This record gives sequence, C-alpha cells and structure tokens, in this order.
Amino acid sequence: MTILIDQPDFGIEAGFNKADDVEKEGVLHGGFMMPHTNSFGHTFRDYHVESERQQGVENFYRTNHINQTYDFVKRMREEYGNLDKVEMSIWECCELLNDVVDESDPDLDEPQIEHLLQTAEAIRKDYPDEDWLHLTGLIHDLGKVLLHPSFGGLPQWAVVGDTYPVGCAFDKSIVHHKYFEENPDYHNPAYNTKYGVYSEGCGLNNVMMSWGHDDYMYLVAKENKTTLPSAALFIIRCHSFYALHRSGAYKQLMNGEDVENLKWLEIFNKYDLYSKSKVRIDVEKYFPAKLRW
Repeated sequence: MTILIDQPDFGIEAGFNKADDVEKEGVLHGGFMMPHTNSFGHTFRDYHVESERQQGVENFYRTNHINQTYDFVKRMREEYGNLDKVEMSIWECCELLNDVVDESDPDLDEPQIEHLLQTAEAIRKDYPDEDWLHLTGLIHDLGKVLLHPSFGGLPQWAVVGDTYPVGCAFDKSIVHHKYFEENPDYHNPAYNTKYGVYSEGCGLNNVMMSWGHDDYMYLVAKENKTTLPSAALFIIRCHSFYALHRSGAYKQLMNGEDVENLKWLEIFNKYDLYSKSKVRIDVEKYFPAKLRW
C-alpha cells in the first residue's frame, strides 16, 4: 500500500521551534500533560526499581543480549525482507496486537493496540497539522505482529526491547549491558570495536540494528513504497534506539540526514514514552487498504 501524505517542510518553521519548549513543567507542546510516574507508580524506564515486572524485564534482556548477533540479524532480514507472509490492512494488523503485551516494557502491561492509539492521539492533539506524524505514531509498533503465528511466532527477545547496532561494539549505555558478555560478537575482533564493520558517517540506513519490530516495520513501509517522509521511516526504525536518542551513543555512524531526522525522533519519543497509561482510547474505524507483510 502507498500511504499518501504531503512531505513536510523540515526547516525551523516546520516544528523544530516547537521542540525548544517541548518539555516545560511536564507539559509538551500544545498541552499534553506528561505523567510523573508510569502505570505502576514508578519513574519511566527504571530498569532497577523493584516491581512486579522488574525480574521478567531483566530476564528478557539477558536472552536478547545473548542472541542478537550480526549473523542472526542478517538471517532475519533475509527471511522477512521478502514480505511474503500475509496481506492485510493497517487496522487488521492493529487488531492482531489486541493480546500482545511487551515483556521488555517496565512501564506498561496493557495490550499493544492501546499504546498505538495513545501515542497517535497524543501527537494529534499537539501537532494537528503534522498528519504524517499522527500516522507514524499509529504504526510505529505494528512490527510486533512478528509475535503472531501468521508471521512466524518469533520469541519476544527477537521482536521487542531497546535496539542497538550489531557489527560494532555494544555501547555501555544500553540497558543491562553486562549480558552482552555472553554474546559471541562481544569477543569477536571484527565486531567489537567502535566502528566494527562500518565507517564514520556511513549513515544509519547502512547499519544493521538488532532484529525486531522496528526494523521489520521499516522494511514493510519501505518495500510497500510508502510516501511517508524520511523522518517517519527514521522514527519507525530508531524509536527503540535509546542508546542514540537518550544517551547520544553511536553518533559517529550518523550522516547529515540522520542528524536532521533525529530532531523529529526526539519530539516523537516523548509521546511514545509518556503517553503510556491505563486510559483507554476508543477508535471505531481506520485504514481499509492492504499492505504486504
């Protein structure tokens, strides 16, 4: 499916002036109120606080960090890059997430379809003229259908969680970094240096990221020839890349286009993270068109 959306103006007037005051006293641009705590009463993305989900989240990351290797990602991209699994509409895909709970998320245990709607609605309220960004909010996590039997029923460690480059050193800012010591790439001199198999300024499009819903949805959108702007594809692929947009790691691999797109990702991330709540959103109809998956 081709999603027809006008290309936005990426100059200062298009919205980056909005980012200057995007977070003041817990209020995002336009009035979206950022909660001070997650749905469990803890601070957001606290991976060490004792809670009912903490141990499960840590076990998830141990398995993820051991198994996400350069060779594994290469195999997954080859297997899923053909988009020969199924054809369905965006909304049909959303509905598959009704029963999916992200085991890597310390902030929410609601079905993923709720998170998609919460994110899109929060963005729509604050950026009513950026329709491409509303749509990006709705579809950014649709790749989690990889957990569904129709898409191979991959384990959670191969679908969700923070993402990071493979083929170069694992940055210490990555959550639960210690478990990478059990990953064979950690000890491989071809993959454990600052640049690894890459070069300075090569561009993140040329960097293999740990396999999961982000990269899969990026491939789905790209191969279905979406007309979403470059910033939308960057957000879809890198929204879980917290080592970059939260900690500033791996910037040596970015090119000029990545630098500009990162500004939009930093705006998007606040809605992706802080819109998570127990508040339910009821939407009756969405997109009827079909996509290849």
